[in-house]
Amino acid sequence: MRACTRTRILAGARFLHRACFSLNAGNDWSVRRRIAIFPLVLAWVCANGAIWDVVQVFAWGKMFAGYTQTMSLGAALRETFEPSKACEMCSGIATAREAAKERAPVVADRAAEKIILALDAPAPLLFDQDHADWPMIPAGDARVRAERVPVPPPLA
Repeated sequence: MRACTRTRILAGARFLHRACFSLNAGNDWSVRRRIAIFPLVLAWVCANGAIWDVVQVFAWGKMFAGYTQTMSLGAALRETFEPSKACEMCSGIATAREAAKERAPVVADRAAEKIILALDAPAPLLFDQDHADWPMIPAGDARVRAERVPVPPPLA
């Protein structure tokens, strides 16, 4: 199993655990959300191709259970993960993975273009106006109030 696939599976398992076993389970909305999470996670696993990893783990478990009937645990574990002794299910999974890779759309050649577009910085906007258009107000033109500000007398 590849490391990135294992990471995706673990991230999905953590999300599923948090969604299904949260502490605030008192209302109907949380129950509906919990029921809806399982098909959502199943669809995510199938869309990412991680379903083949789940089937592969099942095949290894089946092989290990069969080998432990006649061998010790260490020998059964070695035989289970021996690449030259793959069972029919393991061979079928490998064939299905290769077929899925062939059918997958190739986006590697356009990925560089998308990155360039994402990192493309637009030209800065420059607002340059002639200074003669702006009225010149010298600081000495400001009027100063000579008398006091009229304030009504306080109410008694």
